[in-house]
Order: sequence, then C-alpha cells, then structure tokens
Amino acid sequence: MYRTGMTFKLKPGCYAAYKKAHDELWPEIVAPMRDEGISMIIYHYEGRLFLHAEAPSREAFERSQTGPDVARWHAYMATLMEADAEGKSIVEDLEVAFGFGRFAAV
Repeated sequence: MYRTGMTFKLKPGCYAAYKKAHDELWPEIVAPMRDEGISMIIYHYEGRLFLHAEAPSREAFERSQTGPDVARWHAYMATLMEADAEGKSIVEDLEVAFGFGRFAAV
C-alpha cells in the first residue's frame, strides 16, 4: 500500500470554484484513478488544502496522474491554486509525523 500527503494553497476567493470542480470531477480524471485503485480525500482550512491519497503502489498512483486529460486538469487547477513561474501548481509533500491504527505502518 502506498500513501501520500500533500498540501497546496488556493488563490484568494477560489475555494468555491475549486470545490465545484471537484464536486463535478471530470469522468476522464475519475476513470484512471478508479482503474488504479486510488482513494483520495482533500481537506480545506483557511485557503490551504491537504490531500491524503492511498494506492496499491506508488507506480499505480503515478500512472493515475499521467496523460493529456490529467495535464489539462492540472492546468485548470493551476488557475485556482498558487503556481510557480512556469504556471504549475505549487504542491508540497507532507512528512508523516504520526500514524495510528491502520496508518501506523506508514
């Protein structure tokens, strides 16, 4: 089992658009994640987002994040999130600080 945590920050006033996009997640984004067995949850707090994802393997997770549809999705998300000079969303990996129960063996 592969698990990952990431954080990123929304541009001011963009939470409603971000939430709507995820409530209406494109089928072409859902399909590869479903096919690879990905589970994901994203939390929001004061303009910052925290993502936790699980996959059967790191390779399965990475496969679910490739392709032209995913690139188009990420380009759209970069309009809502803080981005670098190249226009890519700034995503920071989180270090595991504590695990309990089924998360203890992270």
